[in-house]
Amino acid sequence: MHLTQRFFNQEAKYQDKICFSSRGQTSWVTLSWREVGNYVRAVMSGLRSRGIQPGDRVLLLAENRPEWAIFDLAIMGIGAYVVPAYTTHTKADLNHILDLVTPVAAITSSAELSSRIVESSSGYPGLKYLWAEDPGVTPINTGNEIHPWSDLLLCETSNHELCEWDHDDICALILTSGTSGLPKAAMLTHRSIGSNVDDALKILTEHNFGDEDRFLSFLPLAHAYEHTAGLHMPISMGAEIWFCESTDKLQHYLPEVRPSVATAVPRLYDLLYGRINAQLKSAPKSKQWLFSKTLALGKKRVNGQKLSITEILLDSLLDKLVRAKVRERFGGRIRYFISGGAALNPEVGEFFTALGVGIIQGYGQTEASPLISVNKPSWIKIDSCGQPFDRTEISLADDGELLVRGPSLMKGYWDDEKATDEAIKNGWLHTGDLATIDDDGFVRIVGRKKDLIVTSGGDNIAPSKLEATLSSQPEIEQAVVFGDSRPWLGAVLVPSPEILSANGKSDSIGQQLQSAVDRVNVNLSQAERIRKFVVQEDICSTDNGLLTPTQKVKRTAVLERNSKQIAELY
Repeated sequence: MHLTQRFFNQEAKYQDKICFSSRGQTSWVTLSWREVGNYVRAVMSGLRSRGIQPGDRVLLLAENRPEWAIFDLAIMGIGAYVVPAYTTHTKADLNHILDLVTPVAAITSSAELSSRIVESSSGYPGLKYLWAEDPGVTPINTGNEIHPWSDLLLCETSNHELCEWDHDDICALILTSGTSGLPKAAMLTHRSIGSNVDDALKILTEHNFGDEDRFLSFLPLAHAYEHTAGLHMPISMGAEIWFCESTDKLQHYLPEVRPSVATAVPRLYDLLYGRINAQLKSAPKSKQWLFSKTLALGKKRVNGQKLSITEILLDSLLDKLVRAKVRERFGGRIRYFISGGAALNPEVGEFFTALGVGIIQGYGQTEASPLISVNKPSWIKIDSCGQPFDRTEISLADDGELLVRGPSLMKGYWDDEKATDEAIKNGWLHTGDLATIDDDGFVRIVGRKKDLIVTSGGDNIAPSKLEATLSSQPEIEQAVVFGDSRPWLGAVLVPSPEILSANGKSDSIGQQLQSAVDRVNVNLSQAERIRKFVVQEDICSTDNGLLTPTQKVKRTAVLERNSKQIAELY
């Protein structure tokens, strides 16, 4: 079914029920399904009145908010292709996107983002229209006016019929993360996203998720994961979506929104895990004991171990004394966080599950719209990313690379036939991820094929597991492991902000990082152990170009930046 038609079907069903909500200056502002539907029809009419045709590309650059979703639905509704961009994209990033997908129009929000679009499009004459929430930016391209959002949102709804379409028509060009080069644009279709949503809904409805749930959308909607699981999936559920415009407001919004479901990337859990453990160090001994006991009993339950009668009673008491306070940090109503985007550290997953915060880990790729496998609430293996969806086939190549086939695969990469042929062969998506599949069909990702480290001694080591374990230590914020063609492994370590603020001397920082590395090394094989490390004091971020918009560290960029110090270690 056409994705916009899905929305209209739900609008007819739910009418005045809350659909979207966003934070105003003093309180949350809600929109009903009927109100959102009227805006979608208005924008469809407005885009058509400006001559936007089926197959035209429309760039969408804005924070998470109801208007983002409204524009997305309207662009798809007239048969144009939505091209979501990240608010963290630089001028150079936007130049690449404009050259790649040649949009005829762009919709943006703030004056700062509008300026970035204007500057990027100065050498690109193909951008005919620009709509902005704040149009107070002087355009560089002669003859190109910047129009206010109201021109679209308040347009007369005279031409809002759904476009003629086919299941395999493209509806969105979603950019890949670009960890190892320039982003490509995956051509996702109504069928690929729709089948992904339907397969996920089958699992969710079996476990009593539905139109009474409230989603908090805080991952960038430009991410394929949030676009599907945080927008189109809850629309198909009839659930509410409350938008958080930036992750730095998440802690403030959680107790206000009190969501029952949210999608998140492992980076969030790693940060919270580190903060909680750091806070415990300075807590009273009595509080440390209560927390430790709660964790121990919770882990026994998670691992299927039987609790004694005394332990059951104590666990029930600790649920009120400790777990309830942890849940309150997330609003008090959270049923599950759906984790994806990268592998979840099993230790971190077990930690939060034992504390009563449910985490359902899944796995996916932009090229698969994006969900491929997921743990079901009734059967979770916390160290895995679950079983494939019913209509998704998986297989392992001879070298251990995970191959995927099914209705959710992309049509290919926009204007890149060579890359498409390399990614999809004989109907199978070659994910580039090394994996294992157990007898129950649960998938475990070992690491990226291209990141595999082969030491001079012939050991093959996937660095992602080591990096996740290092980053889970309270002293370490981020880690990148190196050692390809070398006799042993080393790491670039970014100290936690707490370590940096408490220690002015580099030797003290080094000693604390060494203690963290020693703790990790105890549980590693000889070949996996970190022998030496380089300290990078500034955190990898999108601002310094060391972090992708999807919160993945750019390994190559970090290693290049520290190449001189790394060479000196050997």
